[in-house]
Amino acid sequence: MWRCKNTSPVPEDVRRAAGVLERRYAVSILYASYQGCTRFNEFRQALVEIPPGTLAQRLVELEEAGVLRREVRDARPPRVEYVLTTDGQRLRTVLDALVIWARP
Repeated sequence: MWRCKNTSPVPEDVRRAAGVLERRYAVSILYASYQGCTRFNEFRQALVEIPPGTLAQRLVELEEAGVLRREVRDARPPRVEYVLTTDGQRLRTVLDALVIWARP
């Protein structure tokens, strides 16, 4: 019988990545961002299944994870946009691979 010989804990970087992606709706929000959504109401229209409070919380979490950056635009009224960071753009390759894997 085959047994796993590596009993070391999961590396911190793997846990960090999983912590970001395992949150409900995080992948959907990132996908919407890749499709051009930047403003809260754009995310709400694209992702109607996500309650507004949950969407707001996930945007904060993705910002804290360094995947999105919150930018306040100088306009009247002030405009808030969520833009992908370099790390967020790199994550797209991973999500594209997941989409291909999930196809029937």
